[in-house]
Amino acid sequence: MRSMKAMLLERPGEPLVMKKVEVPAPGEREVLIRVSACGVCRTDLHIIDGELAGAKLPLIPGHEIVGRVVAEGGNAGRFRTGERIGVPWLGYTDGSCRYCMRGEENLCDNARFTGYTIDGGYAEYTVADERYCLPIPERYDDLRAAPLLCAGLIGYRSYRLALSKPGVKRLGIYGFGAAAHIIAQVALFEGIDVYAFTRPGDLEAQEFALSLGAAWAGGSDEMPPEELDAAIIFAPVGSLVPAALRATSKGGTVVCGGIHMSDIPSFPYSILWEERSIRSVANLTRRDGEEFMSLARNLHIRTEVQEFRLDEANDALGLLRAGRLRGAAVLKI
Repeated sequence: MRSMKAMLLERPGEPLVMKKVEVPAPGEREVLIRVSACGVCRTDLHIIDGELAGAKLPLIPGHEIVGRVVAEGGNAGRFRTGERIGVPWLGYTDGSCRYCMRGEENLCDNARFTGYTIDGGYAEYTVADERYCLPIPERYDDLRAAPLLCAGLIGYRSYRLALSKPGVKRLGIYGFGAAAHIIAQVALFEGIDVYAFTRPGDLEAQEFALSLGAAWAGGSDEMPPEELDAAIIFAPVGSLVPAALRATSKGGTVVCGGIHMSDIPSFPYSILWEERSIRSVANLTRRDGEEFMSLARNLHIRTEVQEFRLDEANDALGLLRAGRLRGAAVLKI
């Protein structure tokens, strides 16, 4: 059997370790992918730090995978050998539970997730169910395409929920990292004013937001100069929920875009009253992926990336944990 290099999580709370493991064989409806790049996502951090229970162990993390098909399993034929594809977070659904039957496969009772319950892309090769993979727009190189596969996709689902009511003109984004810098560009393209909230005192992130076209940027402890019609919280900080509610106008929506968040403190009913709402985002659907990739194909989204080698994965995770990344970290495999 051929072997490959991979970064393994053996126990939550410990650094990843580089090991040689067997190259996986593609099963039914699966493709074997030679990984070119894999984004480093905050969800990876939550898994590695043990904040998300239930991960398979040992685990190869990573769910923003860009690579090329090198072999096909039985009944696989959606992609050609040599074709570049992307592998996102959602890796499998049963298609028969009540959620799948009503078009909510992101809530599937038996879903499996790349880099969590399925081995992911911090490796030279990976396998994936071809039905959940996505073609990558040619205008993006491998490194800049990787963040589109989670920061972009989950950001897009969060954005669409934030715009579920008509007339949204002012959108607040709390936590200006990988997802925020992508979705801010989509919002600006669609004529929506973006108000960026960063860690208090993070002038570099605020300047980055302004350079992308944000109408205002400030600390998360500040109130924006205008009432927001909606807000998205990407930072995993529960205290931002009441902060966003206070900044949001009557009838506004606050969307929590992360898979994990610290506890939300109690807050007065008065800031929720007047038909404000709080929504969470869970995973994504294949339709989200198709819609967002179509949008990315037509809109040149600038993905800001910092490149790392595979053996530097722990360094990238450490910078993400410390809030010292501008844009997204990507492993070049």
